[in-house]
Amino acid sequence: MSTATPSAPTNRLGMTKQDYVGSKSTLCAGCGHDSITGQIINAAFESSIEGYRVAKYSGIGCSSKTPAYFLNQGWGFNSVHGRMPAIATGASLANRSLINIGVSGDGDSMSIGMGQFVHAVRRNVPMIYIIEDNGVYGLTKGQFSATADKGSHLKSGAVNNLPPIDPCTLAIELGCGFVARSFSGNPKQLNAILKAAFAYEGTSVIDIISPCVTFNNHDASTRSYKHVKDHDFPLHDLGFIQYSEVEDVEIAAGETEIVTFPDGSKVAIKAIHEGYDPTDRFSASKAIHESMHKGEFLTGLLYINPQNAPLPEVLNLVDEPLVSLPESAVKPGPEVLAAIMETLK
Repeated sequence: MSTATPSAPTNRLGMTKQDYVGSKSTLCAGCGHDSITGQIINAAFESSIEGYRVAKYSGIGCSSKTPAYFLNQGWGFNSVHGRMPAIATGASLANRSLINIGVSGDGDSMSIGMGQFVHAVRRNVPMIYIIEDNGVYGLTKGQFSATADKGSHLKSGAVNNLPPIDPCTLAIELGCGFVARSFSGNPKQLNAILKAAFAYEGTSVIDIISPCVTFNNHDASTRSYKHVKDHDFPLHDLGFIQYSEVEDVEIAAGETEIVTFPDGSKVAIKAIHEGYDPTDRFSASKAIHESMHKGEFLTGLLYINPQNAPLPEVLNLVDEPLVSLPESAVKPGPEVLAAIMETLK
């Protein structure tokens, strides 16, 4: 007697989780980046993301290989070192229906690509900006990156004497309305953050501490699995409720704060850090600096403002993707140009 194989669970689109995977990873065994890939797959599946609407962007580095490992139905563009945000900006303006995911590294974004990062954030380009942060340049044999903590050691014994650049405080200072930090070894927290980022309209900056098992996982490193686990300080317990589930979910009163997105989705934030308000950007910056002074990694949804207008709205773009508009709609006639010239006299 044969036993029928149970069918795999499906989401609202009728798709299975297997529909959201990509190519097999070629990264080192145990790399934190692969854990992040797994949670992107889970979050996209649980959020019922339409894979063909996703555009994946990357620059150069170990992190920039990872878009090949998730959402094989999506579009992909591997740019040159540090230039990923410019490509994402152009694509998001040409087709505002895209779901944009940029995957970068701490070297890619906080060194050669910092200018690109800064302007993408200040413009509020609609994209999930993931920084897979391990504090080293993995592809060039493990030199310190700009996010390496002062006093951290390389395997060779070299000590970093320069202060780190923190992506989260920089993003908050630039006005980013969704700033989070997580750890590749904390899948539950990362999953909730990613699902919230999928629902957010604007730039979502997620700095994910992702230990490099080859060059930065030794006892004297501040980005090793053990060190991060011992010094991870979660701000709160997070829950994400999609707009389609809001009517079916009751959120208990008490210490839980609810932040509602324009589409009706909600983030439920149960505080652990006493008195922390994720909607206060000044308190967020202060809390991050205090945790850095203590040698802690403050993780969670650090700051959120769902009312920030994304770049396409600021520019008053039409809903129809620019790439599909006929020439008659995008090329003004001589009478329009004549009227413009009159205003310049």
